[in-house]
Amino acid sequence: MKKIFIFILLLILTGCTVVRIDTTNIDTIIDVVLTKENKLFNRVGKGYKYYVPKGVMYVDTNELNEVLYSNGNYYYLYIDAISYYNKKEMTLDEVKNPYYSRVISTEDGFKSNGMINITKKNGKYLIEFVYNYAKIEALVDKEDINYTIMNSAYILSTVKYNYDIIELMLNDDYFSSREERYELFDK
Repeated sequence: MKKIFIFILLLILTGCTVVRIDTTNIDTIIDVVLTKENKLFNRVGKGYKYYVPKGVMYVDTNELNEVLYSNGNYYYLYIDAISYYNKKEMTLDEVKNPYYSRVISTEDGFKSNGMINITKKNGKYLIEFVYNYAKIEALVDKEDINYTIMNSAYILSTVKYNYDIIELMLNDDYFSSREERYELFDK
């Protein structure tokens, strides 16, 4: 009886918060996802880690570039470890006649600034999303724009860097060859 009472008390005192995202409005998607404090990760690269949302699959890695796939669309993720290491801001050029464009700026620090541009290219929409020293590009149909932005926002907002590993990657002396020749058997 005592265990049941404790269990019921724990259920009452703990709670969950469900945040519903209005997926019809790009601004709402960006604001809700980027203001959440996500500490999840399920992908680890050289000097960084991030969370890949459900429905998005990892395809391939080439250095600091990764290819992800979701709902018939490829996402190209670029991690700018050098800008992170030097604390230099990533920029995106403004485009003429964009379908959607927004500068993302929050009060929580320099790393959170970013930008998103959506332009129409040959009947599809090119999404360029820069945030947190990383960039995602995707070419999608109009009906997939909001879903792609939501996935991209989750991925970019969860990128966490390991400064020490990035410093080792950029250090020329660390990876220099230190080979010595040993002869185990004499003639």
